[in-house]
Amino acid sequence: MIRVLENEFYYLDNFQRVLDWIAQRYADLLDEEEHGFIAAFGRLPRPSQALFVRMVMRKGSLFRASKMQYPEIGCPVAAVQDLLPTGWIALDPVLGLEELFELLVKPEIADAFALKAPLRSARKDEQLQALREQHAEARPFSQWYPGSADTVFAIDMKPLCDRLRLVFFGNLHQDWTEFVLSDLGLFRYEQVEFSEASRGFRSRQDIEHYLQLHACRERFHELEPGCEQMREVLHEVLRDLPRHSFGNDWLESRREKLLFRIGQQFEKDKDWASAHAVYAGCRFPGARSRAMRVLEKDEKFDQAYELFCAAEQAPESEAERQHLLRIGPRLARKLGHAKVKARKAAPPARLDLNLPIPNGEWRVEGVVLAHLHRDEAPVFYVENTLANTLFGLLCWPAVFAAIPGAFFHPFHRGPTDLYSPDFHQRRRREFDACLARLDDGSHVEAILATWDEKAGIQSPFVAWDWLDRDILELALRCIPAPHLKLWCQRILQDVKDNRTGFPDLIQFFPDEGRYEMIEVKGPGDRLQDNQLRWIEYCREHGMPVTVCYLQWQEAA
Repeated sequence: MIRVLENEFYYLDNFQRVLDWIAQRYADLLDEEEHGFIAAFGRLPRPSQALFVRMVMRKGSLFRASKMQYPEIGCPVAAVQDLLPTGWIALDPVLGLEELFELLVKPEIADAFALKAPLRSARKDEQLQALREQHAEARPFSQWYPGSADTVFAIDMKPLCDRLRLVFFGNLHQDWTEFVLSDLGLFRYEQVEFSEASRGFRSRQDIEHYLQLHACRERFHELEPGCEQMREVLHEVLRDLPRHSFGNDWLESRREKLLFRIGQQFEKDKDWASAHAVYAGCRFPGARSRAMRVLEKDEKFDQAYELFCAAEQAPESEAERQHLLRIGPRLARKLGHAKVKARKAAPPARLDLNLPIPNGEWRVEGVVLAHLHRDEAPVFYVENTLANTLFGLLCWPAVFAAIPGAFFHPFHRGPTDLYSPDFHQRRRREFDACLARLDDGSHVEAILATWDEKAGIQSPFVAWDWLDRDILELALRCIPAPHLKLWCQRILQDVKDNRTGFPDLIQFFPDEGRYEMIEVKGPGDRLQDNQLRWIEYCREHGMPVTVCYLQWQEAA
């Protein structure tokens, strides 16, 4: 049940909580302006603080007093008076015509400019266009609209508040609603100990580097597919992207991820040379495989083969190994080398079904599930959720271990280094202790106890809303501990890649203490690479998996 917030100043208390947290943990990284803001904010009267925070948390930088009516604040014009000496808020700011139009509705525009028909009833953009030449100069709101009894405030402190929010969360995609959702009980987070070393930013330079990366990322994401300036802007973003070592692992990973995406965009545009240049200087997983791919498409087979040979000596992942098995024979053939026979994995068990097309709404997985389901052998659609949930519950103490730098505020869904290559290595002792429960049989009790104790707490692995305790108990009854251990070990090899690709369905045979995983493919569908890798892994280790190919019966 959702709680109703009783504290009318909840948003102000949350804002102050951020300021206190930052002042305590990051004081050495703040500049003079930020220190001054935190100190001055604490001296303001409560209504003035609340009005300021309301403006910070709303979009834009211009606000009408008539739209800032909150019972706990009272008169906004009175509350703003103590903010004016700080310089954070401007009263009756100078506005351009476009800014004015953002504040006014059509009847007010018609009144302010004494518009006559037909312009009076025209669209706002048409009114703006018609008035633009006559009113090019900016002026205060009160001069634009002297007949209005309203007052306008302008806030210019949002960049500073965004920096403080960045220092607290370690990113700019989380905002103040995190507190509200937590207060309402919609989101709950695991409580993790924070050590002195658990800081996302270690220096002021880290903050500046993040802001540089964020600005580049925003420009990249604002690009519209097919726009004429695509390549020019991509090269500008690359030019502005910091290329030196940050000395901060998670900042490095953010940069490498952006580089990888830029390379992908060049590749989509068939700019092979630019794509290869980006991939060659990128350490994001998969960049080397993409570099081989674009060299092959650019018909630079010698360079592609040289890179292939280097990768073959030490593949970075199962995904790259899979790619090498495909591209190697192609490159050898293009270069006239001795024919290399591509290795093909043994095909998995296969089930062919020919069923009538059902009426109403349906999915192929649901059709197969209904066909195979029996009371004594129930079938569930779980895809990636079951394996990840079992892993997440069993390994909860390891995933949420207080590793320095993994958690640095109270609103983490998971550790910041979840997808880092050394995620497992940094917690090897904790994971070993968790997986050891699969050897002594205590895993069942541990998994169910964690399900009960941590119910609803945010986790990068546990699908609380998808599964229930009955399914978990059935799974633990039918899935042998050695199989579950193999699942966990493979997830830990590469969390990002190996947490996906599990078969769609699972069928349990409780009386026999066994299970069967079933991947469903409809007409014309084929197995994806990550699915092929999981199926091959299961086959190698004797775990039961079947691929079901569904065809529709022809109407009589």
